[in-house]
Amino acid sequence: MRAITYSSFGPASDVLSLTNLPTPSPATGEVLVRLRKSGVNPSDAKARAGARPGVTKPAFDQIIPHSDGAGVIETVGDGVDATRIGQRVWIWNGQWQRAFGTAAEYIALPAAQAIPLPDGISFDIGATLGIPGLTAAHTVFGGGDVAGQTMLISGGAGAVGHNAVQLAKSGGATVIATCSDQAAQRVRDAGADHVFNYADPDLAAQITDATSGAGINRAVEVEFGVNAALLAEVMAPNGTIAAYGSFIDMTPELPFGPYLFKALKIDITLIYILPEPKRDAAITRLHAALKDGALTPAIHTTYPLVDCADAHEAVMSAGRAGAVLLDLD
Repeated sequence: MRAITYSSFGPASDVLSLTNLPTPSPATGEVLVRLRKSGVNPSDAKARAGARPGVTKPAFDQIIPHSDGAGVIETVGDGVDATRIGQRVWIWNGQWQRAFGTAAEYIALPAAQAIPLPDGISFDIGATLGIPGLTAAHTVFGGGDVAGQTMLISGGAGAVGHNAVQLAKSGGATVIATCSDQAAQRVRDAGADHVFNYADPDLAAQITDATSGAGINRAVEVEFGVNAALLAEVMAPNGTIAAYGSFIDMTPELPFGPYLFKALKIDITLIYILPEPKRDAAITRLHAALKDGALTPAIHTTYPLVDCADAHEAVMSAGRAGAVLLDLD
């Protein structure tokens, strides 16, 4: 099979290469998926670049990157119902703590990590449901239903944020989102009730005014370190900050006093290790929203497998409007 591999950290164009590898065979409890699309995420690019704190070399001698993807089950290992052969599926955690991910024509992985695609949902959409889809669903609904709540979604134009805006609105929340001025209309079109520029010096006052002073019940936060002080101002008492990123400032200073006297909760999400019941709940939310037409994950661009290095550059580029995919057909 054709696959993209790397064996050392570095720039995408230097370390990623197109390789021919044996097609894997599914072990007991596994399925073999013929992939049609691979989802490229910022976490994939950061892992390839060696940007994870404390990690000095790749965990495996040869790595096929990417955790997300979609395709068709071609064969199954012992212990897996043979009726799954031919099933259209999407993949989660394809390369989490494993050497071989979805940037290849085939992947063998535990059957539970190949989720049946709802009828009518394309492979393109399926390849966005792993990291950006599950992260959005859990950060929005991880505390339960959001009907009647006011939610703040930072980075509303990003892959996770754009999904989160749609999910929160479909769940009955009033949605306030931040993004650049250039992306504002796209975020409004996704369902945000109020959209503000994340760099505006009056952002805290604008958010507070939009809530008539009541504050934010639940925040979905992509840059916790940068926004920790802002959140202290705009959150309602007993509110929850569902943080899934802090790339710009990984060692934030926390204004503990305001957090304490509002009894704010910080709910940090790492979707790779989400417990099974919570993952199942997020999958149910995603599928329901897809079937209802309440969620349409945005696709920014698609590259052929051979141009995986360009895809890694694209997924880290400012102004990206949706997911980046590899076409494996």
